[in-house]
Amino acid sequence: MEKKFIGAGLLSGLVAGIVAYVFARIFIEPQVAKAIDYEDGRSEAEAALMAAHGHGGHEHGAEVFTRSVQENIGAGVGTIVFAVSMGAFFAIAFTIGWTYLAHHRAGADPRWAAALIGLLGFVAVFGVPFFAYPANPPAVGDDDTIGARSTSYLTLTVVSVVAVIAAVVFALWLRQRWGGLAATLAAAIGYLVVVTIAIALLPEFHEVPEPVMNGDTIVFPGFPGAVIGDFRVYVIANQVILWTVLTTTFAGIMSWLSRSGSSQRAATPAAVHS
Repeated sequence: MEKKFIGAGLLSGLVAGIVAYVFARIFIEPQVAKAIDYEDGRSEAEAALMAAHGHGGHEHGAEVFTRSVQENIGAGVGTIVFAVSMGAFFAIAFTIGWTYLAHHRAGADPRWAAALIGLLGFVAVFGVPFFAYPANPPAVGDDDTIGARSTSYLTLTVVSVVAVIAAVVFALWLRQRWGGLAATLAAAIGYLVVVTIAIALLPEFHEVPEPVMNGDTIVFPGFPGAVIGDFRVYVIANQVILWTVLTTTFAGIMSWLSRSGSSQRAATPAAVHS
């Protein structure tokens, strides 16, 4: 049965990745294109300003991959690989959770278990890290802090995932003593405390490009806030779509497997009797 769960998770991740990529290609990529256009214009303005002051401009290396390859192949592969990976982890979490439910609650619905895992996965893997370190389009951020930003984001993601697992275990342990509602609230508060402390201890990054100035004159404007806003809204929507499709597809497969298993068990006595 565990192999079927893993297969369902991988298939669900594949479907979710394809749907999420299509959304990203339609809505996110135009924002990325605007950010790249801004970056190119800013580089030209800075080069002209440096030349006017007698300084040599810096040359940009040629792109290893064209924009067409990046937005059509690179983004697609990256999105699908991420979604399939999340599908595998989703299946592992479901296997552990469903094993517990099967022993403690007869007749439990696998769809509710899948829905809960999907919600917790969205919050822990995307929601909390995004709240602390929201995604930025190209040209937003300092190249010198890429390593620090990536490390901080990854650290918070790991802390968030470990904390949500601990919260679930704590809620299940506390449920026998306090009841379901009180145990859930206590576990949720504990999770929030842990991630809040982690966010407070990790560094902050505020690196939206300011206008290029020549004395008191604006040579080139700062990064447009509308592009950042639209980009982040679409990123959130994209992740909501990914996790929703992943969860509903997995829940549908689990429901089908459950009905199929029940039908086979019901048919077996009749076949033996005949």
